[in-house]
Amino acid sequence: MNYSKKNVRDVDVKGKKVLLRCDFNVPQDKATRAITDDRRIRAALPTIRYLLENGAAVIACSHLGKPKGEVKPELTLAPVAERLGELLGQEIIFAKDVVGPDAQAKAAALKAGELLLLENTRFEKGEEKNDPAFSRALADMAELFVSDAFGTVHRAHASTAGVAEYLPAVSGFLIEKELEIMGKALEAPARPFAAVLGGAKVSDKIPVIENLLDKADIIIIGGGMAYTFMKAMGYEVGSSLLEEDKIGFALDMLRRAREKGVKLLTPADNVVGSAFAPDCERKTVDTGCIPAGWMGMDIGPKTIAMYSEAIKGAGTVIWNGPMGVFEFDAFAEGTRAMARAMAESGAVTIVGGGDSAAAVEQLGFADKMTHISTGGGASLEFLEGKALPGVVCLLDK
Repeated sequence: MNYSKKNVRDVDVKGKKVLLRCDFNVPQDKATRAITDDRRIRAALPTIRYLLENGAAVIACSHLGKPKGEVKPELTLAPVAERLGELLGQEIIFAKDVVGPDAQAKAAALKAGELLLLENTRFEKGEEKNDPAFSRALADMAELFVSDAFGTVHRAHASTAGVAEYLPAVSGFLIEKELEIMGKALEAPARPFAAVLGGAKVSDKIPVIENLLDKADIIIIGGGMAYTFMKAMGYEVGSSLLEEDKIGFALDMLRRAREKGVKLLTPADNVVGSAFAPDCERKTVDTGCIPAGWMGMDIGPKTIAMYSEAIKGAGTVIWNGPMGVFEFDAFAEGTRAMARAMAESGAVTIVGGGDSAAAVEQLGFADKMTHISTGGGASLEFLEGKALPGVVCLLDK
């Protein structure tokens, strides 16, 4: 995949109407619809400010939730318009539809320095189907497309990829940063290159492991998926999470890592619980000594020391997936220790979105990382080496 794409600085935006795809899919209070976390709105501000200050008229769009092509008033972007106006310190014009009469009239009247926010793109059936007619209707309102929603670039939807068939398309600053940092980490990383992979299932990470076996020097396995690897190595895992049908894959990965000279590290000890509950009985046991009826819930202190040592010597570290059930405080230490080791490593540290990003934020290490990806699914597909439709459609440099 070509990571060298044109961005807003590479084109003249003055006097142009710009369709800007943002990621305003923000969490809200179910009862009041008040926005409970506005980080995604704040993340869009540098690109929005650049466009407005350089004389563009901005038509912003985004999805929110999963209305599945139906108008659902509880998923309106009106609260986003209000919060965006507060953050920018200017009035936001809000369209009551996406490509209907209100949106078209307001887009036609929009002047340089003004911002129009369209209603939820997923209120339209054509959005997720990447319908050419809907893409065309969106594109007809503008002269340039700027994509800045990295969290949705792995989806070929009308507002993420389809509009690029009809408009010149470039990235905003968010996507530019993702492509620069994650692209470089995969193509020309500072070495040793370590990948820390956790999360519940091996099956979720198969393409990632396969892609990284050709790129990484060290692969560190944690989380629920580690127990499938342990079983493949002949260890008993009690009632830990286990994907029986992936034992063969784990064996194959262990063999391929040996052949390629990649260090593939698995836990030496585990913190186990008597039940999947925050207050269950717990103890620390060596790998292979998990009692029947007990389940692995976190990596143990020997493993933490081994993994931290590996991270300490790395030049680049990519992390995707927690080391244990970090939502339960009693089993958060492994995840916390990995975040701490990365923060102190001096390496280029990249956290692939989703649970890992949530863990790093929650545990207070976010500002110590080089980069936290804004897209869970997108960053995973990036690590898999997949072509992302919302990136492929952008103009090459």
